[in-house]
Amino acid sequence: MAMRKFYSEIKGLKVKEVPNHVKPMLSTNYSKNEFQRWLDNYHAKYIQTNSIDLPYHVCFGGMAFSYMVALPEERCHLKHQEHAKEHGGH
Repeated sequence: MAMRKFYSEIKGLKVKEVPNHVKPMLSTNYSKNEFQRWLDNYHAKYIQTNSIDLPYHVCFGGMAFSYMVALPEERCHLKHQEHAKEHGGH
């Protein structure tokens, strides 16, 4: 959705005008305002309406986050197991 909006904004611009259009979007102030707007929209859509989607977002977001945090260590363990199998270890 955001990419579609961005594409529709720059579709009519000339190539030389695109950097001047994109540069303000890369500032920290713009990012803070967009994040606050996203939080406000999320609050209005899910929290104020007592939607069941909120617990789902928390649960699945927590699962995805914990998986990404644990993945490097798991890969290290698997690599060690493979190395042990190749060289006759435990």
